[in-house]
Amino acid sequence: MFTGIVEELGTVAAIEDQGDALRLTVRATTALDGTVLGDSIAVNGCCLTVAAADGDTWTADVMQETLDMTSLAGVVPGDRVNLERAMTADKRLGGHLVQGHVDGVGTIVRRSPSEHWDVVEVSLPADLARYVVPKGSICVDGVSLTVVDVGAGSFTVSLIPETLARTTLGTRQPGDRVNLETDVIARHVEKLITAYLPGATP
Repeated sequence: MFTGIVEELGTVAAIEDQGDALRLTVRATTALDGTVLGDSIAVNGCCLTVAAADGDTWTADVMQETLDMTSLAGVVPGDRVNLERAMTADKRLGGHLVQGHVDGVGTIVRRSPSEHWDVVEVSLPADLARYVVPKGSICVDGVSLTVVDVGAGSFTVSLIPETLARTTLGTRQPGDRVNLETDVIARHVEKLITAYLPGATP
């Protein structure tokens, strides 16, 4: 479980293509502090398991399902990635409850810079639209954000200077793909209430 508060920007150090999977090696500092084999680290919002660590790098195996469902299939050495270690029970929940299980991929539609923040519009897959509401939470590339507005096939978020400086969202441009995770509480509520709504389907 994560909070969507990015701890650092890591750098993709190497990729080993294994056909139906890949081994992803990431260079990091903060994310490796206290980390041991088997720990979870979110990479652009995708929960990955530390399979090896050596100095300032760590390696994870990325299976085909993850490649199919996320933007990790397109990363290349040198790319910056958002990193967050799994939360512990004694830490503040600064963002919202994030599983690291990506629901789908959106695309940056436009960004409108202002003096102190950017408004960014992201495309929203139709099957996820019902979980996204104004002032609700959404995780974009591992970053916990508050939805400003929801339109036909897209939503907008406002990015403060801290987010622009400390995450990849500061440099994402129109056409770039981003991982989306909707509010897990909304999905569970929908699943539970369908038992009491004749004819309803999740």
